[in-house]
Amino acid sequence: MTSPSGRPLPQPTLRSAEFWASGEDGVLRIARCGACGRRTHPQPARCPHCRSHDISMAPVSGRGVVVACTVNEQAWLPSLPPPYVIAIVALEEDSAARLTTNIVGCAPDEVTIGLRVRVVFEQGADDVWIPLFEPDPETSTSGQDPEFDDVDIRVRPMASPTKFEDRVAITGVGQSQVGRRLMIDPLRLTIDACEAAVADAGLDFDDIDGLATYPGGPIGGGLTEGGTMAVEEILRVRPTWVSGGNEFPGQNGSIVAAMLAVAAGLCRHVLCYRTVWESSHAALVRSGRWDVPTARATAMVEHRAPYGAMSPANWIALCASRYFHRYGADRDVLGRIAVTARTHAASNPEAVYRDPITLDDYLDARMISSPFGLYDCDVPVDGAVAVVVSAADVAADLPNQPVHVEAVGTQITETLSWDQGTLTHLPQSLGPSAHLWSRTDFRPDDVDVALLYDGFTFNALSWLEGLGFCERGGATEFIGDGSAITFGGRLPLNPHGGQLSAGRLHGYGFFREAVLQLRRQADGRQVAGADVAVVSSGGGVPSGTILLRR
Repeated sequence: MTSPSGRPLPQPTLRSAEFWASGEDGVLRIARCGACGRRTHPQPARCPHCRSHDISMAPVSGRGVVVACTVNEQAWLPSLPPPYVIAIVALEEDSAARLTTNIVGCAPDEVTIGLRVRVVFEQGADDVWIPLFEPDPETSTSGQDPEFDDVDIRVRPMASPTKFEDRVAITGVGQSQVGRRLMIDPLRLTIDACEAAVADAGLDFDDIDGLATYPGGPIGGGLTEGGTMAVEEILRVRPTWVSGGNEFPGQNGSIVAAMLAVAAGLCRHVLCYRTVWESSHAALVRSGRWDVPTARATAMVEHRAPYGAMSPANWIALCASRYFHRYGADRDVLGRIAVTARTHAASNPEAVYRDPITLDDYLDARMISSPFGLYDCDVPVDGAVAVVVSAADVAADLPNQPVHVEAVGTQITETLSWDQGTLTHLPQSLGPSAHLWSRTDFRPDDVDVALLYDGFTFNALSWLEGLGFCERGGATEFIGDGSAITFGGRLPLNPHGGQLSAGRLHGYGFFREAVLQLRRQADGRQVAGADVAVVSSGGGVPSGTILLRR
């Protein structure tokens, strides 16, 4: 459902209805704690700062400052044609209370970080007034930047001197056919990958006593095979434990859950899998063979869809804009990541895109959501990857050299939000990274190959800095001309081409590549002397990282 101007309408909830209705009298209202006075958006059930229950919606001036912005060039919605500016506005009363919105009343190229703005309302429906912002004519000075949130101080020490990671090993990996618009049933892709992984581990399906997947089912958009129940109906392994959901520390968090189950003695061999068929799903939608019902925006897009912020491309571009503003970087650093990914993919016969690109090709490509262009974005594909997690005490008896788990990074140290927490880096890349190093004596210099999530080039940059391979803001210097992140460099990055060129297998593809690298089985793209690999997953919140060793 859309407003008269074509904006998707939000679905007001019991918590948010007063916010969406506040524009009826022209006054913006934001949740305020009566105990500590802090403002929070969206309205919480209790104050996240002092945990008081004294929360009410209180009027604010409606003035603020742009702290992140992107010019969207992609036609996500027929009713909302580009270009338009999506921005994060920090409110004058409390810079930690921010709204994702549109900046109107000026040309897109006039919107910059630091621009002072004021609220204007557009009535979307009888119960909805959408707050937009326009340049504030009463001031010409730039607004103050929010303070940087130091999340490292929140990392917890190890809860036990013993590590569950020592009790598990990775014994098998497998992958189905991968490609664009394969038009193959996703469950078939899943079973193909599972059969390959179990065979790779030297096991039979009778040995499998656990199933784990992400995100389970049912979830739309071509993002799942249907979950553990659908797969068990085919395999009938009679598992003693199953796990499927999307509230893991990244997609590979389902593999971490399997490790925990094995370490606890609940299972001996857990089969983990991840299936996507986004490419075929999109083709079915475009052809009219798959109906997508229209409804008001709910859940995580309630406060984004009304502004045309329909894609992670928009949400992560906002973080990238903030990073560029704070650290003075430009698109060249992202371009080096994209060019390197394509160069690596040329050596991977499984990669979807293998033709080389240059930095000029990158810079000349059409824009999607500034600073992201076409080559900053990963490639939707159809495919499945499977992983077998086994008990360490039986792994040595299996045919392939087991890959050991040194540490995981799973802690949440930041606000779980795309616009309320960390803005300079990908949400949830800093916390899991710091947590990872708290669980091992290994250091970043010990890592031989990095398999870092690159749904967008900026994701990989965030992980490089979050994991400590360079200081925050230091990626431009670290990457240089790209030689540091390719074969023979300081840290080879995504030697298979990553999701930018090999295809979006949503986290699991990086894990499989790390295992192949540590086994010395990455034919044509083997990193010499690869004994330690770090893997990250999660294109946003929450996320996680895993350190593997030979």
